[in-house]
Parts: sequence; C-alpha cells; structure tokens
Amino acid sequence: MSFFRVAVLLAALTGLFLTVGYLIGGPGGMIIALLIALGMNVFAYWNSDKVVLSMHGAREVTEREAPEFVGLVRQLARRADLPMPKVYIINTSQPNAFATGRNPKNAAVAATTGLLNMMSREEVAGVMAHELAHVKHRDTLTMTITATIAGAIGMLANFAFFFGGNRESPLGIIGVILVAILAPIAAMVVQMAISRHNEYGADAEGARIAGNPEWLASALEKLERGAKSIDNHAAERNPATAHLFIVNPLHAHKHDSLFSTHPATANRVRALRQMVAHGGAGGVAQPMAPGGSGAAASAAASRIPASGRAPGRRGRRGPWG
Repeated sequence: MSFFRVAVLLAALTGLFLTVGYLIGGPGGMIIALLIALGMNVFAYWNSDKVVLSMHGAREVTEREAPEFVGLVRQLARRADLPMPKVYIINTSQPNAFATGRNPKNAAVAATTGLLNMMSREEVAGVMAHELAHVKHRDTLTMTITATIAGAIGMLANFAFFFGGNRESPLGIIGVILVAILAPIAAMVVQMAISRHNEYGADAEGARIAGNPEWLASALEKLERGAKSIDNHAAERNPATAHLFIVNPLHAHKHDSLFSTHPATANRVRALRQMVAHGGAGGVAQPMAPGGSGAAASAAASRIPASGRAPGRRGRRGPWG
C-alpha cells in the first residue's frame, strides 16, 4: 500500500477519533480526544507490538528452544533481506500467525501452536514468509497503530454509553448514543480498507520470499478451516487486533459477516495459484529446500505443544515431517 494512502487512512481514523470526542463531549471533549490521540499514537509507535503480543499471551522462543522453527524464520528473513525478527509462539489450538513491530529492525513474528502442529514445514514456511512480507512492506506499524486507535474509539463509545456525554455535546443524548453505536463501525471500515489491501500484497511478496506460491495457498486453505472451527479466545476478547492475523481469528463466531478485515480466502488462494500458472514466484530464484532433518526436526517438534492437528493426516507429526 502506498505511503500516501496509508497516511490518508490513518488521518481519517484519527479524525474520526477527534470527531467522536467532539460529538460526545463538545469542544472540551475534542481537545481531550486530541491529546489522547497524540498520546496514543506516540505510545503505539513505541509499544504497540509489546501490547499486542501480551494480549495474545505470546512467548518469545530462541533457536535453542525451537531450533527448526526459529531456524526456518532465520532462513526466510535472509531470503527477504531483512534483519532477524524476534520469534514468538502463542499457545492456542487455532492455527494462525501475525507480525508486529514499528520497523524491520524491531519486528516480531508469532505463530500459534495450532499452526505449528497442523501444518507441514512447507506450509509453515509459506505462512511465515507472508508475515515477513508485512515486515518488509512496513505494514506492521500501520496495523498496530490502527488497532490502537480503533480500540480507543471503542473505549470512547463505551464511555458514551455509560456516561452519556455532557451538556456541551451538540447532539443531545440520542445523538451521543448513535455516535457510540456508529463510530466503532466506521473505525472498522477504515481498518478493513487498510487490511484487505495489505493482505494481497503480503501474499504475493510472501510467495516470492518462500519461492513457491503453492505452499502459502495450501496453508491458507487449512487456516480457513481451522479458524472457522476452533475458537481463539484471546482474539475474541480483543477483536480490534483481528486484522493483524493472516486469517480472521473471529470466524468461529462469524464476527466478520458484514465487515471482514480480510479478503476472501478463496480469492487469495486463486491469486496465488495464478502466480504458479504464470511462472511461479516471480523474483526469488529457487524455492526453499522442503522437509526437515531427523534429529533437529524431532527436537523441534517435541518442544511444540500438541494442541492441534489436521484431521485425517497420516505419516506426519508436527510441523517438520
């Protein structure tokens, strides 16, 4: 996504936050909202990655703790010409992943135990290459700031419901209630506009980093089925972070039926398979070597909790074979 378009959308989201502050609290409310918005943006720039990782109970792992997984991320980062990000694992059965961080030097990637136990090594490579593409495109800062401001708008809306605004509000109590209902929806629409565009771009770049679009296409199909059938309780408690994930973690309860922050998975898979039909990954010379290696693979698998596995899989255990 171009810098100009991102700047416009973030300005719109900040403007919405200020407008909600004005409509709920009048001029005084707008000034307070402005100060909060400035503070939230500064805080989000420096700390939003830590906040998001904490919300989802992510645990940082080293190459000693998860050698095959961290080694895979290192190999992908090298292929993408990126610094090595911090690597996290989230203990939830739903297969999913996200990236966060204000820039490539301060990035982090996280995968769930469900993803690591359900996917083949090639599919994990496709997913993590997608997340590194977000880092390379600097989508991670945009998405985390968006989540922070959207969450603040929701907080203002809740404040309006409980306290009803003040006498300086130009709308009266009915108008305040309407703003409290509509403002979070408007914030979600802006999130959707940012996130949809980013996902297609990260799919294409991730396929080039991994070297084989089919790996990510296959993973997306499994991710879609898993997200629909397995709850992600942390995401349900923090829906403003849903757009950070590679697939919508709220599918289990159909929260995205009207305002999905992700493109349809079928369309993403189709676009990736069109890359295969038109000559592959278009930029990276050779795909990564498939498969894991004996002792290292077994050691890595033994350190990943068996919290999820695709039904009907035979002859493969864990993420590496």
